[in-house]
Amino acid sequence: MQVKFGTDGWRAIIAKDFTFDNLKLATLATAAYFLDHPNCKNGVCVGYDTRFMSSEFATYTAEILSSCGLHVFLSDSFVPSPAVSLYCKEKKLAGGIMITASHNPPIYNGFKVKASYGGSALPETITLIEKNLTGINPRKPIRPEKKLIEKADIISTYLNHIKKHINLDAISQSKRTIAHNAMFGAGQNILTRLFDESVVNGYHCSRNPSFEGINPEPMPRYIGDFVNFFKAINADVAIINDGDADRIGMLDENGSFIDSHKLFSIILKYLAEEKKQAGEIAKTFALTDIIDRICRKNSLPLHLLPVGFKHVSKLMTTHDILMGGEESGGIGITSYLPERDGIFIGLLVVEIMAMKNQSLSQLVQELFNEYGRFYYNRIDLHIGEEQKKSIISRASKGDLKTIAGYRVDGFNNLDGYKYHFEGGWVLIRPSGTEPVLRLYCEADSSEKVTAVLHFAANLA
Repeated sequence: MQVKFGTDGWRAIIAKDFTFDNLKLATLATAAYFLDHPNCKNGVCVGYDTRFMSSEFATYTAEILSSCGLHVFLSDSFVPSPAVSLYCKEKKLAGGIMITASHNPPIYNGFKVKASYGGSALPETITLIEKNLTGINPRKPIRPEKKLIEKADIISTYLNHIKKHINLDAISQSKRTIAHNAMFGAGQNILTRLFDESVVNGYHCSRNPSFEGINPEPMPRYIGDFVNFFKAINADVAIINDGDADRIGMLDENGSFIDSHKLFSIILKYLAEEKKQAGEIAKTFALTDIIDRICRKNSLPLHLLPVGFKHVSKLMTTHDILMGGEESGGIGITSYLPERDGIFIGLLVVEIMAMKNQSLSQLVQELFNEYGRFYYNRIDLHIGEEQKKSIISRASKGDLKTIAGYRVDGFNNLDGYKYHFEGGWVLIRPSGTEPVLRLYCEADSSEKVTAVLHFAANLA
C-alpha cells in the first residue's frame, strides 16, 4: 500500500503510486469517515483539476463513494479547490474530495479531503482516515450506484459567492486592467466570467497537463514568460494562481513579483487600520514577521502554527479568526470561507487598489514605510537522502551561534528548525508533499537572504 497523507492530502507520481488501485484504498478509507458524519445523508462532492487523468480519477472516486451508499455530487467540469470547499459548506455535505496535486510537478496527482464547514479536513480527520486504511480490503469489488451520482455545476455556486464578497463594480470602474495567469490550472476562465475583455487578459488559460514542463506554482522562477507578456500588454496588475487556484502570487504594474508575505500584510493592514475590523490572526511558521508587527500595533491576537493550511482552517472553525495564511500563497478570510482561495484574494487586493486609488507598488511601499522593508526567498533542495539527513541533523541541534556571520538570537522547532538572527530568520524543513528540503529566509536585505540561504544549503 502506497497511500500516505502529507501536509495537505495525499500526493504521488501518476502510474507509480497514484494508481486506480491506491486511489480505491484512499477513497474507501475516506468513505468510511463520511459514513459516520452527521451530514452523511446530504451526500458528498467530488471535484478535479486539469492534470493528466484527473477527470477519470474523479469519476472513479465518485463510483467508489456511490458503491458505499453515498450520494455524490460530481463536478461537471474542472474546478478550483476552494469551489469544492464552498460547495461542501453551501450544501451542508458530509465533505468532499478534490483530485489535484496543486502546485506539484506535472507527473504528480493527488487527493485532498474537504470538510463540511468549507475548508481543509482537520489533522485529526486525516488521522482517522489513515487509520481506516489499515482495515480496507483492496480486493473488495466496486459496484457503482449510477443513480447516486449527480453531475453538479459547482462553478456557478463559486462565482455567485465571489460576486457577494468582492466589489466587482469598483474594480471595473477603476479602469485597471488585470492579467490572469492560470498556469494551465483549474482557475482558468473564472475571471473572464466575472469581467469582460476590457478588464481581464488571460494567459496559460488552456488545458496542458504537462504545464510546459514547470511546476504550476506562483513563484518567480516559473513565470518568466508571463512577465514578458504582462509588460507587452501594459496591464496594471497580475493575478497568478497555482494548479488548483487556492494559492496566489501577483505582479505590480512594473512586472515585479509580489509574494504572499506582502499580500497578506497589505490585506491585514487594510482590514485592521482602514476597515477597523478586529479578530485573531493565524499565520504558519514560514510567514513574514511583518504580520507580528501589524498585530502588535493593532492589538490583534496572533497564533503561530505549523506549516500547512489545515492548521489555519482548524482555528478558523474554533476561534474568532479574522484572517489566516501560509508562506506558499495560501491566504484565507474567515468571513468569506475558512479556506485559502487564490482567485478571491487576488481580486480582494485589486479591490483595495481601487478603493484606495493606489497601484500595487504604492501599497507595498506604504507597507514598507510603516513597518520596515523586508526581503524573502525560498529554495527547494533536490538532494540525496544522506545530505538531507545531514543538514537536518545539524540544524535540529539548535546550537548554531552564527549564521552566515550573523549572530543567532533565537531558535524554534515548532515545524522544522527556525533560527532568528540579526535582521531576519531562516527555516529548514523537509517538504510534506515533495521529496525536497525547503529553505526559507526573510531578512532586511536581499544580500543577507542570499548569504543565509547559501549557508543553510551547505550546513553539515
